Amino acid sequence: MNEPQDLTRDPVIDPAPDGIDEGRRLIRLGGDKGLSLADRLAERFHRLTWRTPLHTLRLKGRYPLKLIAVPDDPILGDIARGTMLLEGVLSFRGEARDIETLDLAKPLPKPFAEYLHSFAWLRDLSTVATRARGAPIAEYLMGLWLTAHADTQGGIAWRPDMWGRRILAWTAHAPLILSSSDQIYRSKVLNALAKGALHLDRSADKAPAGAPRIAAWCGVVAAGLLIPGGEPRQQFGEAGLLRALGTGLFDDGGSVSRSPAMLLDSIQLLTLLQESYAARSAELPETVAVTLTRMVAALLGVAHADRGLSSWQGGGPASETQVAAVIEASGVRTRPLRQARDWGYQRLAAGTAVLIVDAAPPPIARLVEGGCASTLAFEFSDGPARIVVNCGGARAGIAQLPPAMVEGLRSTAAHSTLTIADSNSTAIHVDGTLGRGVGEVELSRQESDAASRIEASHDGYVRRWGFLHRRQLMLTGDGRELRGEDALLPHGRKRRTGLSLFSIRFHLGAGVQVSPTADGLGAILRLPGGPLWQFRCRGGALVVEDSVWIDADGRPVATQQLMITGEAAAGGASVSWALKKA
Repeated sequence: MNEPQDLTRDPVIDPAPDGIDEGRRLIRLGGDKGLSLADRLAERFHRLTWRTPLHTLRLKGRYPLKLIAVPDDPILGDIARGTMLLEGVLSFRGEARDIETLDLAKPLPKPFAEYLHSFAWLRDLSTVATRARGAPIAEYLMGLWLTAHADTQGGIAWRPDMWGRRILAWTAHAPLILSSSDQIYRSKVLNALAKGALHLDRSADKAPAGAPRIAAWCGVVAAGLLIPGGEPRQQFGEAGLLRALGTGLFDDGGSVSRSPAMLLDSIQLLTLLQESYAARSAELPETVAVTLTRMVAALLGVAHADRGLSSWQGGGPASETQVAAVIEASGVRTRPLRQARDWGYQRLAAGTAVLIVDAAPPPIARLVEGGCASTLAFEFSDGPARIVVNCGGARAGIAQLPPAMVEGLRSTAAHSTLTIADSNSTAIHVDGTLGRGVGEVELSRQESDAASRIEASHDGYVRRWGFLHRRQLMLTGDGRELRGEDALLPHGRKRRTGLSLFSIRFHLGAGVQVSPTADGLGAILRLPGGPLWQFRCRGGALVVEDSVWIDADGRPVATQQLMITGEAAAGGASVSWALKKA
C-alpha cells in the first residue's frame, strides 16, 4: 500500500515515524498552543537583552546601511502576472490596476493589497524580465510605496507579517529595487528596510499564529543575517521563529489552521529564509530544518497523485506546478504523511487512486480566517483526474466572487459529505467565525494488502438533531474500488419525533461527465482523458445537480454533483454507496 518512490531523486528522509495507528482513537477540539509561563519569561528576557544601548547604537548608524549579501529566490513566479507587469498592470486574483494611476493612499481589496504590500510581485516580475527591463518598473512601484507608507506607520502596510514578507522579498530581489544610481532613492530603500526590521523586533509576536507569525519572525532572522551588525538580532529572531513554529504548527508538521494553502505558504517562507542563510554560507538551524521536513511530508499528505493540493479550509487546489516548485526549492525529499495524527487528514493510496479525508474538528476560530465546516468530507482522484472534490476557494477566490458565494463555499454543503436539513456540522456565524458544532471525532483505521479502511464519526449534529454522523470508507488494494457507508446514529438526550431530511453530496471534479442510470440508483462517470467509473448507492434517492469548483487561479468552474437524499427516522438511517472503475 506504500506509494512508489522516485529512485532517481535524492534519498528519501522520513520526517517522523508514520506507522498507521490501527484501532480507535478520539480526536478532541484542539486547545491553545500558547506559551507556558517559563516560555513567556524566557521571551521577556530575550526582549530585554535585545533592547540594550548597544542595539540602539547599531540602529543609529554605527554600521553602514547596506546588504551584506543577496540571497536567491529559488521559486518561479507567476508568468501571466509578470507579463502584465511588463505591460504596466499590477494584477492579482481578478483585480487589475494600471501602475501609472495606482494610488496607494486609497483602500484596496484585501488580497490585492496584501500582494502589493508584501512585494510578492517582485518574484513574478523577475521571472519574466531581465534586470534592465524589470528594474524601472520595480523602482517606480517602490517609489510609490515609500512615498505613501515609509514614514507613516499603521494599516496593512505595517502589519508584522507584511514586513516579514517584504524583507524577504526586498533582500532576494535587491537587484531589481536597488539598481538605481540615485543615491537618495537607494538611501530611502535601505532606511525603510532598517526601520521595518526594528518594527518587527517589537511586533513579530503580535502577528496571528501560523503563517503570519512565521512570516514576521522570518523577516527578523533575515534582517539579522543580511544587515550589518545583525548577529544579536539573528539570535533573537531564531528564538522567536522557534516559538512561532511551535504555536503555528502541530507536531506532525501540519498547520494549526488546518489549511494546506497556509502550510504551503509557510514552507515557502522557510525556503526563502533558507536562502538567506545560504547567502551567508550557513544552514538553517537543525530544529527548523527538521520541522521543514515534517511540513513537506504533511503537505504531500493532502496532495493528489499529481501533487496538486486538495481543497480544505478555504484554500484552493494549488496546482501541481506550484507545489512541485516549492518542494523542489525547499530541498526536502520525503514521503507523504499518510496519517496526520494532529492536523487531522487521513490519506489512503492504492494503485493510481488517492483518497484524502478530513477526520478532525474544524480549526479554532482565531487561528484561521474563513474556516470551513468540512468534517468527514473527502476528495478522491484517479491519477491526474479528480473524481470527487470539495468546492474550496473561500479564501482563494477571485475578487469578483459574490460575498454570498464566498460564504457558501465554507458550508458543509460545499464539501463532499453528509448534511442534515442543509445545516452546517459546525456553525458559521454572521461575523465569519466558527461556532459550536463538531467537538469530537472518533477514528478507526485498518490496513491490509487487500484493502484499507477508515471509520470515523463526529458529534456535530448531536445537539440540534440527536444524531452522530458515522462514515466508513474502504479502498481496495488495487485502487479500483471505493466503498462507503454514511449512517446517522441516535445519540444524546435529544430525540426527534419526526423525520430528518439528509443529503450526501459528492462534488465532481472539473470535466467529469455524468450519465445517470435508468433505475435512479447509479451513474456512469466519464473522466477527462481517463477511464469510466461507476457509482451505485442504496438507501436513498440519487439526483444529479449543478455545482461549482474553485480552480488553482481562484476562478469558479461549473461542475456537477451527485446527491443522495433520504429521511432519517428517530432510529437513524444508513446509506451505502460505491465507486468502481469500469
